[in-house]
Amino acid sequence: MSVHRQSADLVGAAEGLRSRHWLLLAVAGGALVTALFASDLDMRLEAAMVALTFAAIVLIARGLMVWERVRDRGLDLRLARLLGEDAAPCFTTDAVGQVGYQNRAAIARFGERSGSTLVASLGDHFASPASVLFRLQARAANLGSSREDVVTRRGHVRLSVHRIGPGRFLWRLEEFQDRSVVAGRGAEGLSLPMLVANKSGVVLFANESLRRLVGERPKRLDRVFTDLAPRSGEEVEVATVDGPVRVILAEVEGLGERREIYLMPVPSTTAQGSAHADFEHLPVALMKFGSDGSLRVANRAARDLLGLGHDAQPDFSDLFEGLGRAVRDWLADVAAERMPGGAEVLRLRRSEEEVFLQIALRRIVEHGRPLVLAVLNDATALKTLEAQFVQSQKMQAIGQLAGGIAHDFNNLLTAISGHCDLLLLRHDREDPEFADLVQIHQNANRAASLVGQLLAFSRKQTLKPERIDLQEVLADLTHLLNRLVGERVTLRLSHAPDLGPIRADKRQLEQVLMNLVVNARDAMPEGGVIGIETEDLVLTEELRRDRAAVPPGRYAAIHVRDEGVGIPPDRLQKIFEPFFTTKRVGEGTGLGLSTVYGIVKQSGGFIFVDSEVGRGSVFHLYFPINEEPLPVEPVPAARPEPDGSRRGEGVVLLVEDEAPVRAFASRALRMRGYTVIEAENAEEALRALEDPALEVDVFVTDVVMPGMDGPTWVRQALQQRPDVRVIFVSGYAEECLAESQSRIPNSVFLPKPFSLNDLTSTVQEQVH
Repeated sequence: MSVHRQSADLVGAAEGLRSRHWLLLAVAGGALVTALFASDLDMRLEAAMVALTFAAIVLIARGLMVWERVRDRGLDLRLARLLGEDAAPCFTTDAVGQVGYQNRAAIARFGERSGSTLVASLGDHFASPASVLFRLQARAANLGSSREDVVTRRGHVRLSVHRIGPGRFLWRLEEFQDRSVVAGRGAEGLSLPMLVANKSGVVLFANESLRRLVGERPKRLDRVFTDLAPRSGEEVEVATVDGPVRVILAEVEGLGERREIYLMPVPSTTAQGSAHADFEHLPVALMKFGSDGSLRVANRAARDLLGLGHDAQPDFSDLFEGLGRAVRDWLADVAAERMPGGAEVLRLRRSEEEVFLQIALRRIVEHGRPLVLAVLNDATALKTLEAQFVQSQKMQAIGQLAGGIAHDFNNLLTAISGHCDLLLLRHDREDPEFADLVQIHQNANRAASLVGQLLAFSRKQTLKPERIDLQEVLADLTHLLNRLVGERVTLRLSHAPDLGPIRADKRQLEQVLMNLVVNARDAMPEGGVIGIETEDLVLTEELRRDRAAVPPGRYAAIHVRDEGVGIPPDRLQKIFEPFFTTKRVGEGTGLGLSTVYGIVKQSGGFIFVDSEVGRGSVFHLYFPINEEPLPVEPVPAARPEPDGSRRGEGVVLLVEDEAPVRAFASRALRMRGYTVIEAENAEEALRALEDPALEVDVFVTDVVMPGMDGPTWVRQALQQRPDVRVIFVSGYAEECLAESQSRIPNSVFLPKPFSLNDLTSTVQEQVH
């Protein structure tokens, strides 16, 4: 191959010198004259050498050109013996596409083309011949040969090319005339309208019947069909000279990516009576809707279920609601096959009672017409049970919340009632302020009883979907979530700017967030960080994951992530199932995540989870953005803190992070003769106990404090001082401390709010 390439380069160089031959000969002649008549011998020798050199160059170039012509003639003779009688047209071309040899079939089919280009020869036979020939020639130059099937008006051509030498190519054209011959000739006599089109929608042929139907020879399919994507076997609308006409489209796929399309008349409806009777009496509620949402037919079971008259034809959106987006859009997506048929639970609109229906949609084609079949099942009982599940989870979450709120109020009430007790000690009954102080004390006690009721209080609320701003909801919910996670867990929120509103039930959305945060908290028994992030997400194409398909569009995404133990892969697909839980017996109902899943789906959203064992989990919630304006609904929230205190003859170490409670407790104990050492937190208390000369009789400590909690620091302190008595104080219920307290000897629990006498008497009992 390298020898051929070198010879080709030499021939090319000779061809380049062809126009300069006479100039070279003139230079050689001038040098020869100089050699003959110059007086200097050296100059004569040099001139003779120049003359001989230029003459040799001219002779060699002319010889190479003659040799190339002889070789080309020999190649053409060999090709003539090989391909001269071939029935397929054959050509040879040079590197620039100029035609050399043609066999008899090529001359008969295209005429004498020597000297012209192959692009010009094939220009009237198929589209874009220059790009096709360039592509094939480049491929053959690299690989040795190439082949491609090209659609033409007469059928299709198989165009093949072989490299037969340096800068020489052999082309062969095989023409196939299959059904396109029938379409072009025999189809002219068909009474059935038909056409042939390529994959891009260009009409290659239309018979006489179709031309009469549409009034012209159409150039593209969109001139014939009003539907942009007509499907074979379905009823379509054709734009004719007399207006739109409904026909049945039958398509036959041809060779070379051609489409043969036949238009057949719509069958008579007289033979449909029997099928309609069967549909009418089926014991399953069935309805058929058009792609525009209009009701076409409903059987007796469906009319009885919905309370419809025999002739009623309401729209799909007039019958149902509650998907979180327009229900008509859901039906249109199924009709257009943008999403597969599926089932959703919707609420019946025209009903005095709460009636829920599970509706499964599936696209069907009936007598050529695309329809959407809806299968209806009464889901009212299921929704009632779901509401009970939601209420049960809500009760559990409110119980957690009530504990946090009670803790806050108990700290406040301890300070109020305690300082009131201190004032009462300085006033006799005859003092005019005594009665006012008694009223303050009594009302503080009433407030304490109400806080006690709050611990067991929860009531059901009416749930209504509305357009809400996620940032406002999360901002209002932050305080409540902080109470749920407790002191060991840090809650971090990150908001996306300009996040659009969504349509959902605010209380249900709060329930979703509380369930996910509680779930994240339980996954981190040693504490950690829970992150809640919002994101303005735009999907340009369908997102498929976990057997769900999220349509393209704009979504408000919420990501709830934790640093917990994670979920094993074999359990990941079951976490949304009712009564499935990864917690220990007695710690969960198994309804939290299933409730989250139901609320998200009911709101028209999607939920997915990523988890890695030992690394944590991330829940992703996607809600469609609702562009309509948001109503403003400010919702306040509370935030709690911990406390501790006590009294007698001896030394008391008082550890309480709440300053008003610590001030009251220390004054009360000092008034009763105790020596009080105050500490704001556990770390400060442990530093004070590092002094071996300090003797302490009683630890009075709050249970829940920032940093190290009460039981933890007490266990450390008792290792060096095992005889010290302990009093735990807290605004939370005693059950929260029961397990830790049982492992600490000589400890008692004093619930907040406590009075001066409660504190001093408890300390006295521990000291003595």
